[in-house]
Amino acid sequence: MHRILLFVFVFWSTLASSQFGRNCEVRQLKINLINPGLEYEMGLGVNSTLDFRVAWQFALQPASAQPLENYDFFPAITVQNRYYHNLTSRDRRGRSIYGNSGNYIAPTVAVFSPDERIVENTRVDGIHGYGGLVYGVQRSYNSGLSFSIDAGAGYYVGPFKGGIYPVVNLSIGWIISEKRWCVGR
Repeated sequence: MHRILLFVFVFWSTLASSQFGRNCEVRQLKINLINPGLEYEMGLGVNSTLDFRVAWQFALQPASAQPLENYDFFPAITVQNRYYHNLTSRDRRGRSIYGNSGNYIAPTVAVFSPDERIVENTRVDGIHGYGGLVYGVQRSYNSGLSFSIDAGAGYYVGPFKGGIYPVVNLSIGWIISEKRWCVGR
């Protein structure tokens, strides 16, 4: 019984101490204008967040024989686990870290759910998606304006032959709700 209590005490004290010194915002909700939709970002750890986006997203058409030349808008859900590697150094240099203004690396997963469509005289139906890794930059301002861009590569899967293609995400919009942990400048 004492071992269980000791384990619970150590677990809770580790969890409580890991929350102090957090650089990331606890949570923020944004409206995205470039890819119309909503984005929710919540702090997970000292420099880590989980970003969840539901939007109409501009993306390549992976069912095409030349996917890098064919693009379309698809309803999409995108999830990223962002690790901001320069928040501490930005804060130390007097630069703003408000709204998670920093550079990040993130594993990313996206699922697209388009309607049935004709691509190069072939009927394509069903969801498709990708999983990959991106590097990005996010900046937020006291006015609420926020933008982020990230780029990397992902493996696309779906009702077509899968392959590795580029991934680029652009988000420009406004923070409409936030709970701040970091003060930022």
